[in-house]
Amino acid sequence: MSTVQRIVRVETSLLDIPLKRPHRFSVLTIDTQAVLLVRILTSDGIVGIGEGVVPGGPWWGGESVEGMRALIDGYVGPLLIDEDALRVDYLAQRMNRLIAGASFAKSAVEMALWDICGKALGAPLWQVWGGYHRAELPVTWALGAESADLVVEEANTMLASGRHTSFKLKMGASAPADDVARVAAIAEELRERAHLSVDLNGSWDEATARRWLPALDDAGIGVVEQPLPAWDLAGAARLRHRHRLQIMADEAVLTPVDAVRVSAAHAADVFSVKIAKCGGISGLRRVAAVAEANGIACFGGTTIETSIGTAAAAHAYCSNSAVSAGTELFGPLLLADDIVEKPVEYTDGHLLLGDGPGLGVSIDEGKVEKYLRK
Repeated sequence: MSTVQRIVRVETSLLDIPLKRPHRFSVLTIDTQAVLLVRILTSDGIVGIGEGVVPGGPWWGGESVEGMRALIDGYVGPLLIDEDALRVDYLAQRMNRLIAGASFAKSAVEMALWDICGKALGAPLWQVWGGYHRAELPVTWALGAESADLVVEEANTMLASGRHTSFKLKMGASAPADDVARVAAIAEELRERAHLSVDLNGSWDEATARRWLPALDDAGIGVVEQPLPAWDLAGAARLRHRHRLQIMADEAVLTPVDAVRVSAAHAADVFSVKIAKCGGISGLRRVAAVAEANGIACFGGTTIETSIGTAAAAHAYCSNSAVSAGTELFGPLLLADDIVEKPVEYTDGHLLLGDGPGLGVSIDEGKVEKYLRK
């Protein structure tokens, strides 16, 4: 195999994959996940695959799969032609210099480049990056912002099956008093049987958080993810020092520079890291390095990926010592179907690390055709 893998083509496809049940965020509900599939072909015939997904559209990070596709087809693809796909970090930095923002689009491309790298070397990505710290990852199951009865029913089903004992509850879709009462009722039903955290997606202001965080603490909630808007680091720091609850930063930590700022402001106990929001695995590893240097644990987040993005995250999280606060890589479990020949494996609430070359998953062309957006 050649030591140089010249890029000859970059292809994109849009897919729409149904969910097993609707998933409600603070601002919208989805029953289908849109997926941007990226394939990069090299002169030696290697095909690298990557995916870009956003949780419900542009409300979260400003990107959509439609916009990502246009950017890759019109700008990123031409930029990569004739370049050596094995120079992954160099190409990631080149994309950053020539294209502002667009972290989700860039991450999909970089994922495919890493897949090529692993396939060219005949090694799984965790081995390319120096080996793994853990061979499996605990997976928190995300429960939407539905009524307490529906959420408890779903959680009880998970507990009875032995699949999950850790749950994250979405908040922010209703008035704070009603929302907190709903979470408290759920927590009471699951008391001493499950670990619970909540995610507000920045929907509260500091006064609201100061009023209602004690009630969440009393209910037994351990972690509150992004209670305030991403810009309010001073407010997050005050909350963190005033309450026992751990504060997790998500929307506030996209880049290594963000990680430095949040660390310096003492505004978080935990960082949520995600390949997509960090602009790729290279960016995620830099964010995690800042976190580790400041004594902050990282939690492996998700944007509800298929087995492609989930496998990439498994390699990235398992090979990084800083990602020690668990994960929520439940995407393939929430999707009604997958687009790979052999989906990633779960057992007893844990995601298992694969050992195939590159990402270790292969496209099921029949499934791609089935869900291809016409």
